[in-house]
Amino acid sequence: MVTSLLWQTNATALRAGDEAMLIDSPYLPDELELLPAVLEQAGFTPTAILATHGDFDHVLGRLAFGDLALGVPESTAERLSENPGQAQRELRDEDAKYYVDRARPLSLGQVQPLPVPGRLELGDEELELHPAPGHTRDGMALLAPWLGVLLCGDYLSAVEIPWISEGGSLAGYRATLEGLLPLVERAETVVPGHGPVHTRDTALALLDEDVAYLDALDGGEERPRLPQNRDTGAQREIHALNLAVLS
Repeated sequence: MVTSLLWQTNATALRAGDEAMLIDSPYLPDELELLPAVLEQAGFTPTAILATHGDFDHVLGRLAFGDLALGVPESTAERLSENPGQAQRELRDEDAKYYVDRARPLSLGQVQPLPVPGRLELGDEELELHPAPGHTRDGMALLAPWLGVLLCGDYLSAVEIPWISEGGSLAGYRATLEGLLPLVERAETVVPGHGPVHTRDTALALLDEDVAYLDALDGGEERPRLPQNRDTGAQREIHALNLAVLS
């Protein structure tokens, strides 16, 4: 796993037998440049790259592995098709904000839709693909049962409160948390899209905190009690954005 210095974005490589795949991506150019060599040295050279959803900070694997198709849930493929160039424009805007200079622009290239719910072969094992809308209109969580690892996208983060972006929904977020509960209970390790990796117990506690926050959000509270260690100015700004989306 590689964690970006910006936003603590997680990229995770999974392996079964001689095959490996990369899920999501780090953000900064030097992290992406070093990624192929780091994974090869560890014996995790990917034969596929996936993104849990279509936000620009999760689809940058194409910059590190330009010869591989980008696998995404069907809902993400639909989102990208309906909004061509949106990820590239948002990436340019964020790069400008943080003075990030890239050697070349992002090209998503070949996008491979994956049926969700469904299963995806990796070596002699199978990944379970589960729907995870709410944060955005699209998304999936991936469970690797043979490893006891759950990759849940932008949910269950210890550094970020639930964020309902444009196109997301409160009902969808609640449904995803409900669907994640049995998956967390089957996992030993939970990898969120942003922030530190969790044990099962920590992830379950975060899930309870996130449900409580959604209850406060649903009630329209302007200054709710935010979860412990997530009551920051930046998270208060996200709460304001959530209120605006739901208004």
